[in-house]
Order: sequence, then structure tokens, then C-alpha cells
Amino acid sequence: MDWKLELVLLPVSDVDRAKAFYTEKVGFNLDVDHQPSDEFRVVQMTPPGSACSITIGKGITDAAPGSVRGIHLVVSDILAARAELVERGVDVSEVRHLESGGWVPGPDPERRDYGSFADFSDPDGNSWVLQEVRRSEPGA
Repeated sequence: MDWKLELVLLPVSDVDRAKAFYTEKVGFNLDVDHQPSDEFRVVQMTPPGSACSITIGKGITDAAPGSVRGIHLVVSDILAARAELVERGVDVSEVRHLESGGWVPGPDPERRDYGSFADFSDPDGNSWVLQEVRRSEPGA
């Protein structure tokens, strides 16, 4: 039996601001923006190439805005992904990797899968981790 993660709820304080951040700056695709009442709104967005989406809105969760930490976005080229986000106006940390138990600047020298990371947060403080995984690329 397959168990597929389809949707992650992100608590935000301002739906329109978060929607603009994720679609205009991060580059997620807008799937749904539905508001049947003043008390309920659901906005679903999907990262390019992802089978899993995020949802923000009003009346969808009682979690505190900004309380989600460390959602991972897997990318095949962390340097290119970081550069794209920076170009779009996202404040992204420098790329780093682990060596001898400590963080070192730059991507993993061998560009090993799961070895290079960078971080950013949305306007409410929900945090994201970019992680490089190149396993499906030829020669990786």
C-alpha cells in the first residue's frame, strides 16, 4: 500500500501576504484560492515538480502563525535553487554542509545526496530547509 503525503498546513497571520510570498517570491504554483465565507479560506500551492502541496488560509488550523519548522524542499542543484530564491527577493542563508560534526560553508565538496543545506523563512517565520539530492541525475 502506498502512503503519499499530499498536503501540509502552514499557519499564517496574513493569507494574502503569505500567498504573495509563496507564489511570487518562492515560485510555488497556485492551485486553489477558495473563500466560501468570511470565516473560512483555503489557499493551496504546490512547489514546481512536487507531489505534495501546502495550504494556508483562515479557519483551517489552530496552530500559531509561524510555528512550523524545518519543512524540507529537495532540489537537485542547491546553488542554483538558492540563487533563484535570492533573485526573487527571498532571504536565504548561505549554503552549508557538515564535516566532522560541524557546519562548514559551501556545498558538500563531493555534492553527496542529503549533504548540502540552506534555509529560509516565510513572513510569519515558518521555516524551510533546502536540501540537495541529485540521485536521479546522470553522473550524480
